[in-house]
Amino acid sequence: MFKKEENRAAEVQSTTSNIISRGTILEGNIKTPGNLRIEGRVIGNLITKSKAALAQSSYVDGNILARNAEIAGEVKGKVEVSEMLILKPTCIIHGDIVTNKLIVESGATFNGGCTMGAHIEEIKLSFTKTTVGDQKSLPIKGLQNVQANQPQQGYKPA
Repeated sequence: MFKKEENRAAEVQSTTSNIISRGTILEGNIKTPGNLRIEGRVIGNLITKSKAALAQSSYVDGNILARNAEIAGEVKGKVEVSEMLILKPTCIIHGDIVTNKLIVESGATFNGGCTMGAHIEEIKLSFTKTTVGDQKSLPIKGLQNVQANQPQQGYKPA
C-alpha cells in the first residue's frame, strides 16, 4: 500500500520542471528531483535526479550532476551524467565530463577530460561542507574523481 503511494510521489516529482529564464542571475546551488532548464546564468552547482537542459543563452559556473543532460550553453565545471549527455553545436564546456553515453554534435567544444561508461552512484540531493586549505567549498555528494576516487573540488581556471 505505502509502496504504491511512494512510487506515485516519485513520478510526480520527476515530471516537475524548473526554469531559470534568460536575464536571470542565480548565485547558489540548485537541487531538484525534477527537470531543470537553464536559460540565464547560474553561479553554483546543479543537481537533478532527472534532466538538465541548458539553452544557448545559459552560463553555469559550477558542477552539474544529472541523470540526463542536453547542453547548448557554456559550463565552467565538472559535468557528471548517469545516462546520456548531449552536447549541442553551441556548447562550450571548460571541465571534465563523466557520462555513460555521449553525443557530440558538430561544433560543440569541451576542454577537459572525458570518461565514458562510468558508473555514477544514485544522485543524492544533499551537500556537505568541507574546508580545503584556506578556501571553503561545497562539493556535491556523489561527485567523484573517477580515477582517484576523491571528491571534486570544482573547476578553477588556469
